[in-house]
Amino acid sequence: MNFRSFLAELKRRRVYSVAVAYVVVAWLLIQVATQVFPFFSIPNWVVRLIVLLTIIGFPIAVVCAWAFEVTSEGIKLEGDVDRTITRKTGRKLTALIVIVAAVAAGVTVFRFLHSQQGIEAAKQPPLAVAIESKSIAVLPFENLSDEKANAYFADGMQDEILINLARIADLKVISRTSVMQYKTDAQRDLREIGQQLGVAFLLEGRVQRAANRVRVNAQLIDSRNEANVWAQTYDRDLADVFAIQSEIAKAIAEQLQAKLSPNEKKAIEQPPTTDLAAFDLYSRAKSILLTASFSVTADPDLRKAIELLDEAVKRDPSFFDAYCQLAWAHETLYAVKGSDHTPARLALAEAALQAATRLRPDAAETHLARSQYLYYGLRDYAGALAQLEIARRGLPNDPRLFEVTGYILRRRGQHEEGLQNLQRAVELDPRNFFTLQQIALSYQFLGRYVDSITALDRALAIMPDNLTRAFRGLFYFCWKADTRSPLRTIDSILAQEPSAIAGSADIWFLCALAERDPAAAERALVALGDNPCWGEGTILLSRSFGEGLLARMNKNEARARTAFEAARAQQEKIVQAEPDYGPALCVLGLIDAALGRKDLALDEGRRAIALTPVEKDVNNGSRVLQYFAITAAWAGEKELALQQLQAGLRAPDASQMLSYGALKLLPFWDPLRGDPRFEQIVESLAPKGNAASSKK
Repeated sequence: MNFRSFLAELKRRRVYSVAVAYVVVAWLLIQVATQVFPFFSIPNWVVRLIVLLTIIGFPIAVVCAWAFEVTSEGIKLEGDVDRTITRKTGRKLTALIVIVAAVAAGVTVFRFLHSQQGIEAAKQPPLAVAIESKSIAVLPFENLSDEKANAYFADGMQDEILINLARIADLKVISRTSVMQYKTDAQRDLREIGQQLGVAFLLEGRVQRAANRVRVNAQLIDSRNEANVWAQTYDRDLADVFAIQSEIAKAIAEQLQAKLSPNEKKAIEQPPTTDLAAFDLYSRAKSILLTASFSVTADPDLRKAIELLDEAVKRDPSFFDAYCQLAWAHETLYAVKGSDHTPARLALAEAALQAATRLRPDAAETHLARSQYLYYGLRDYAGALAQLEIARRGLPNDPRLFEVTGYILRRRGQHEEGLQNLQRAVELDPRNFFTLQQIALSYQFLGRYVDSITALDRALAIMPDNLTRAFRGLFYFCWKADTRSPLRTIDSILAQEPSAIAGSADIWFLCALAERDPAAAERALVALGDNPCWGEGTILLSRSFGEGLLARMNKNEARARTAFEAARAQQEKIVQAEPDYGPALCVLGLIDAALGRKDLALDEGRRAIALTPVEKDVNNGSRVLQYFAITAAWAGEKELALQQLQAGLRAPDASQMLSYGALKLLPFWDPLRGDPRFEQIVESLAPKGNAASSKK
């Protein structure tokens, strides 16, 4: 048979028609699979399998078309076919091919048009945000002094001018946390900065300090067209530096035609201190405190800031602002980080607050400082909210008012209202990395993981921080039991900057536990250093605790017991220093359960719950309740563990340890595996389509 005869035979046996029909139907099937299957949460591997099967099926279909014919009497071998019948069947087959091809073409055109719309939409510039005409950001001032140590002096100048402007209710002023990222040593695109911060005007400055003289150049820029609106040079004695700050603030207010009340004018003209050395110490401490909240070295940073502030108030006992910052630094160690939750630390915060109150009892800053002490120190929510309301009158542009309000409402279980206040804080502080992280946590508490990840992406666009990248991956782990996303981030950090892994090593350790990978878990523990192996809020599990978990994974019971004994010795000291602190007692109970001290562990867990009622403290109360379920499981009390697990899932805050990923993969829950009730709970938490993004 020559080639031409072979082609004619292919046509006679309708192999061409079958091949075309197969390709058209396969294409239509793939389109349906890729478009419809994700809607029903059908895994991607099913789509890939369909594509693979259609490819494998093509040669089979062609061979069958050569060997067989489809007739009205059924499928017959090609040699047994009556050709008068096949002509009719062939015409029907051709009509069917045309119809299916038309449908496939329609789907293809729809997808093309839809994708083009998406591309065009992506090309469109973002909708213009309405920018208030009386809005301003004070960018970091450039230090022109020969001594680089004077950079803190330049920072202090910028900060005081910003604070003075923020006191004016007729202005919208962006917080320092958002503007500090626009360093003076980089080429600044003022138009873009104005858009990112949502302000009409930008204030730039340069500071040169030499001996007893100071020169300050300041210029006001319209960010919408980069026009220079106002500029002034001040060349004065160093002792006049605070007068310069006041003059610049009043000049800016005049340029923006902002109304200035007598009280606002008085506050602007009041110098923070008369001691320049104390001001330098204060400026250095404040710069540290601005970044300590999201720093891997938070504890030593906070202690350094406290040391500087103590020295500042020692030089100038009337330094009001330094006392306010000092109270906040102590409260952060006491409650925010929880690393020194002792009566002695709280007493230091109270002493700093009392000193500030004696100096300016009616100042708005005093009421703000008192609200923070009542909230962080005493958990007096009603009292803190009342103080915030008073402070609001004198601090119209301070995002901390909305931030603390958001935290209080969140801790009371009012998550939606708390989230709204945090979002309002971001309006005044749009590039505050820490607040965006807290917004992501608020979404997580609501079970809205898609929104959590979006908030973290916004934070990462501001500061590509390794810890936040790993934290983003952790959300995927909790949401979908997916260890791939966090481990990809860990691998990336190890490849690019191995020394930076310490801050993310706890997430690495958690994923290693989930994958039952002892080698990776050991590497993660080495990377941790002295940091906790896991922390969720104030529930902190020490590195020794992690060593116990690793040893138990390796079936080395003797080594596990030694590690848990070491962890208990560390935790017992913490409990002795703060015997009525529920989270610390909760961790002690968990360790005793690991050591087989059943009755003691259960007593400690129950007492921790009694000390931390959910009604008073939603965050810590939920955690203590939830981690007690693990204690009960480890103590062999399966019924109690399941009851506590159900109670923990009903608690107002969603714990990462009670997420779908943790329950499905982590060895913490191994004592309950195989129980149908536990497996049903796990299955009920599995992600279903887009439900996670809309859960309220």
